[in-house]
Amino acid sequence: MTPETVMEVGRQAIETTLIVAAPMLLTALVVGLVISIFQAATQINEATLQFVPKLVVMFLVLLLMGPWMLQYLVDYIQRLFSSIPQIIG
Repeated sequence: MTPETVMEVGRQAIETTLIVAAPMLLTALVVGLVISIFQAATQINEATLQFVPKLVVMFLVLLLMGPWMLQYLVDYIQRLFSSIPQIIG
């Protein structure tokens, strides 16, 4: 196994992680930003006002995007396992 192969496998793993985590992270970012703007405009400083909507929206995103995320991970793992003979050989 060459260093280039190790770097390629690592790059693919990080890329897969970022792609799978992106819907949840972007949702949390957008909801947090919208609620922060609302809190700044109304001068309401309640911590649960930010936590509860973010939790609900992220749960909905997980319900909608969960099958796609799982399928993406399964595809990556299948590609990785099927490439083991070429990596070792």
